[in-house]
Amino acid sequence: MIRFYCIVACYVFSLALVYAQENKRGMQGATFTVEDLEDLLMANHPVVKQTRLLGESARAQVAQALGKFDPTIYAAFQNKHFGNTAYYNQWNSELKVPLWLAGADLKVAYDRNVGAYTNPQSATGRSGLSAVGLSIPLGQGLFIDSRRNTLWQAKAMLSYAEAEQVKQINAIWFQAVSDYWNWYYAYKQYQLLLEGVELAETRFRAISEQTLLGDKPAIDSVEAAVTVQERKMELAKYEVELKNARLILSNHLWNENEVPVELPDNAVPQEVDDRNLNPESKLLADLLEQAQEFHPELLKLESKGQQLLIEERYRREMLKPKLNLSGTLISSRRGFGETIPPYYDFNWSNYKFGLEFVFPIFLRAERGYLKEVRLKQDQLRYDQVIQRRAIQNDVATKYNDLTAYSRQIQLQIDNIANQQLLLRGELQKFELGETTLFLINTRESKLIDMQIKQEGLITAYQKALAELFYKAGTRL
Repeated sequence: MIRFYCIVACYVFSLALVYAQENKRGMQGATFTVEDLEDLLMANHPVVKQTRLLGESARAQVAQALGKFDPTIYAAFQNKHFGNTAYYNQWNSELKVPLWLAGADLKVAYDRNVGAYTNPQSATGRSGLSAVGLSIPLGQGLFIDSRRNTLWQAKAMLSYAEAEQVKQINAIWFQAVSDYWNWYYAYKQYQLLLEGVELAETRFRAISEQTLLGDKPAIDSVEAAVTVQERKMELAKYEVELKNARLILSNHLWNENEVPVELPDNAVPQEVDDRNLNPESKLLADLLEQAQEFHPELLKLESKGQQLLIEERYRREMLKPKLNLSGTLISSRRGFGETIPPYYDFNWSNYKFGLEFVFPIFLRAERGYLKEVRLKQDQLRYDQVIQRRAIQNDVATKYNDLTAYSRQIQLQIDNIANQQLLLRGELQKFELGETTLFLINTRESKLIDMQIKQEGLITAYQKALAELFYKAGTRL
């Protein structure tokens, strides 16, 4: 009866072995590398495309600020006729061209105001009046005014938007590469357990045949069967984890039409040379130097600093009195068949002149605005000091983690080599009848656990390396 059960069990587990081998062949598909992930993500990911809108938005704000320097045309016409009387007929038009230099405005105008009840101050002849004038702020607004303040701050925001774009891309890439190495670890776990199941099934078949021949006790075949079942149960758990890790990684995969795609079942992660997982000695110094100069958070703070400097300059300008000077040359030579003397043409004798002076006595509002800006500058300086220190410590911490993982991997490689020697020795002793199948299974399971732990360390190393670059404000 025992032999019958052994024959049946041997047949069942032979079928299972064939199924496991088919699964293993299915796992040997196309390699999907980190570089492949980066190419797809940077080309098609919606978040990456969305970040590009930040720069476009900043450039749109610059265009809005430049609009304050656009020439403008103004024209107005009014006519009143009542009781057979032409009260007035007014036409006023003006071309205003803001000048970048000194905040001045160039004006070209034409006015024609006639009629019985036209204000004598604005009345003109039938030919109207042409004018060319210039308005210049000699006090407040000479070096910077609201138009230039808005434009310069909008240009400073371009750097802020570019830094924010880099920050968001770095964040989505770090998440993607972390999910990639989680998938790598899940794949390696499944692969190692699949090999363990195959070893256990092969051993079970061999022991079952020896049991049938009477060379091994029946209890050994039961021990081998229990080992197979335990490993298959664990394999089923790792299979679920692999599927879930593949799905999570697929969250970062999109095609050119912005349609989500899934990682194929036959895709496999890239291989890692565990002997070369040693960070370069100058890596830390290079990343710290790069972070202090190009970290997105520091660039954003620097952009804010530029904006506050512009705002401070503008607020200091507001402490000056307003002193606006305007001058216009006027002419009424030609039009509607009138004969106008030459002395009505453009010359220095025909002009309008204006002077405007305004000065708040206490300047409380202006001084309050200036103080507020300077307080923001002090806060920004503190933020920069804190942020630089935090970045420096984060980079150093992750580099320490990286070196620690590197040492652990090298130790684990040696431990696995020693465990393999112990397993081979135990197998030789088993062939001589000097040990038990339980010890072999125990040492083999220990070896699988150690190999899985090594892959876990490799995964932790790769994720720590990605986080190291992320903390330094860049990408691998």
